[in-house]
Amino acid sequence: MPETSRFLTLADVAEVLNTSSAQVYALVRRGELPAIKIGGRGQWRVERSRLEDYIAEQYRHAEQYVAEHPFVESEDR
Repeated sequence: MPETSRFLTLADVAEVLNTSSAQVYALVRRGELPAIKIGGRGQWRVERSRLEDYIAEQYRHAEQYVAEHPFVESEDR
């Protein structure tokens, strides 16, 4: 996948996120990851900048989760 391409296939996105194409498709269909549908066969494409926005948003969610659910070591150790 060339770094200069504006749009990525769902398989490309799956590779970046180290997950399955099915999981990426689910993210797109749920509206969590913005994408466009192109061509007569309706192939999905994700704009690279939208993927980067999604990743940044997931980091924010993770930071909030960690802040709200601090990790506590067990005293049994």
